[in-house]
Amino acid sequence: MCAIRLPLVVGSLVWLLLPPMTFAFDLQGHRGARGLAPENTLPAFATALSLGVTTLELDTGVTKDGIVVISHNSALNPDITRDKDGKWLGKPGPAIYSLTYAELQTYEVGRINPFSNYAKSFPEQKAVPGARIPKLADLFAFVRKAGNPQVRFNIETKISPLSPRETPDPETFAKTLVGVIRDEAMAGRTTIQSFDWRTLQVVQRIAPEIATAYLSAQQDFLDNIAANKSTASPWTAGIHYKDHGSVPKMVKAAGGKIWSPFVGDLTEFKVKEAHALGIQVVVWTVNDPAQIKKMLDIGVNGIITDRPDLVRKVMAERKMPLPLATPVTP
Repeated sequence: MCAIRLPLVVGSLVWLLLPPMTFAFDLQGHRGARGLAPENTLPAFATALSLGVTTLELDTGVTKDGIVVISHNSALNPDITRDKDGKWLGKPGPAIYSLTYAELQTYEVGRINPFSNYAKSFPEQKAVPGARIPKLADLFAFVRKAGNPQVRFNIETKISPLSPRETPDPETFAKTLVGVIRDEAMAGRTTIQSFDWRTLQVVQRIAPEIATAYLSAQQDFLDNIAANKSTASPWTAGIHYKDHGSVPKMVKAAGGKIWSPFVGDLTEFKVKEAHALGIQVVVWTVNDPAQIKKMLDIGVNGIITDRPDLVRKVMAERKMPLPLATPVTP
């Protein structure tokens, strides 16, 4: 066992000697490559690796028996989930935290319900019948199989202060996730991101070797900043917008070095402000070629995208270095 694990440990130590983000530009495949393959599945990550990305972006939950799995929703999403009889869920399914890993494996997530609005957004996504929700450890093993020692992982904790019963508490969630990352010797290649900044504060306290990224959105569909509220947002670990006057300054106050804002909230001024504070900016989710070009023009450090192929095309046109491509099949 020691002989097998040694190269992984050495690789991790090498990464620990480097700054968390040393690349010229961070191309992140959102949920693998959601625009081309079923989100957060091994086929989606295979697609991203085969195209070539700097980072695999993904979401995590924790099962009833303490297994860290890869899923965007804390409860099963009816737009992409079928039961053991092959029937689409008619409504949001049970919370992942209420299911054992074995129970979770009875559901299939390899295609989009063709009658959903979700299907209209990703017409080029190829179905992979039989795909299941994987463990985080499965992804780490898969990347080793691909032979890519450079690709990073941007792992989101899918947790909400508004739905505390659907997930472990922030401390437990963060400790469970960090445990898997350390067990797999991937700390030096991992960033943990979240809209719920409470988990990031835990990570910074218990695992300073793991980078953190502060997600933000100030939209009708989600506003975790609450800039116009008289009290601090429940999402931001007690850090109040009114005390700082901008999201980059909030991130700085939280001890963050990476800010990941929604593309609709980002301006060139905010990018410059973040950079002046020593904070890198990785924007989400950018798929439109015109928007990709705009984000590059205003100087973001990275883009999270459902279509890494389109971002690579723009990068190539600008003669930017392209991430290593490692063709692999699940």
